[in-house]
Amino acid sequence: MSTPLAEQISQRAAVAARAIATLSEADKNTVLQRMADAIRANQTTILEVNERDMSAGRDKGLSDAMLDRLKLDPERLEGIASAIEEIIALPDPVGERLPFTTRPNGMVVEKMRIPLGVICMIYEARPNVTADAGALCFKSGNAVILRCGREAIETSKAIAAALHQALRESNLPEDVITVVPTPDRDLLLELLQQDQNIDLVIPRGGEGLIHFVSDNSKIPVIQHYKGVCHLYVDKDADLDKALALLLNGKTQRTGVCNALEGLLVHQAVAAKFLPMAAAALAEKQVVIHSDQASANYFADADVIADDAFGQEYLALELAVRTVPDFAAAIEHIQQFGSGHTEVIVTENQDTAEQFIRTVDSAVTMHNTSSRFSDGGQLGLGAEIGISTSKLHAYGPMGLQSLTTEKFVVTGTGQIRE
Repeated sequence: MSTPLAEQISQRAAVAARAIATLSEADKNTVLQRMADAIRANQTTILEVNERDMSAGRDKGLSDAMLDRLKLDPERLEGIASAIEEIIALPDPVGERLPFTTRPNGMVVEKMRIPLGVICMIYEARPNVTADAGALCFKSGNAVILRCGREAIETSKAIAAALHQALRESNLPEDVITVVPTPDRDLLLELLQQDQNIDLVIPRGGEGLIHFVSDNSKIPVIQHYKGVCHLYVDKDADLDKALALLLNGKTQRTGVCNALEGLLVHQAVAAKFLPMAAAALAEKQVVIHSDQASANYFADADVIADDAFGQEYLALELAVRTVPDFAAAIEHIQQFGSGHTEVIVTENQDTAEQFIRTVDSAVTMHNTSSRFSDGGQLGLGAEIGISTSKLHAYGPMGLQSLTTEKFVVTGTGQIRE
């Protein structure tokens, strides 16, 4: 009787994980440089395949946000290669020993960082995840199984082929980085049952995908449902600064999880700030959904009910609300935020500190753009995802989040009486 495909994939990945778990940092970095070089060397092929995926996506009526995530060009492909080189520059967490305690009998207790083992990454129209996840998992000593959506699967296979080239040149098994050959939903369900060989599942995509994976997996899942990020303009805000942060957070790139979806304005500055925002957002052709109080400042605002806030638009659309005070802003964020990223604009340090301590989100920001809520921008190198779960990892997940700790106890022959 033949072994089912999902079991074959996970078993081979588990064997490959053991082959790289104890590689030195220098050896890993050599392989990673080969991966970056192979991405560049195969640029023409990767971009040609990506254009075919883009054409198929347009024919299927993919949204502009999905097509933007799918699209590669020479600049974005260079960004993928450069992100791998940024990972090379990061310290390897594997093997790091952290002092814990010395017991009265002389035993030395430490904690040591070790790889998780095998990670299954599930994503949709994001071919860059193939390289980011492959490189991050490799540097942290893990094998990775990449299950890409049908929108980007051919591009992901082309990127993986370049990564496999580097692994072959380094005499390492290609199963260190596996792209599942088909986006078939039944195969995904089978993969989610392979708890004997897969240690962690990380889904990146729409809310429906996250719920599906969480509901059907026997394996622990890192969750990131959506990115409903707010900018709160406090009564003590520098309004020019607030306007710049609003425009950058909303319009610099719309189809990403750290783009702004909500604007909250303290009523003390609403009469001055909202006309500024209205003019600038109109110039960028941003559609406004707002409460009645804010609608008066916009030419064509769509007035929405109180329970209609909290949407993830991933487009040039924004929800706007005027709030009577700081407490109301916090209440709105707690009700409608998604635990991803929240920003306050204020020159009052005490208010900023209260916001940071009170708001329940993976990333809280003071006077800076939500677009910096990203592993690369926060110094982690390329990220494997942003966790809005609080267990194991919270926020952008870099190398350290792909390891766990074990206890190491060193003695001189002590016995327990």
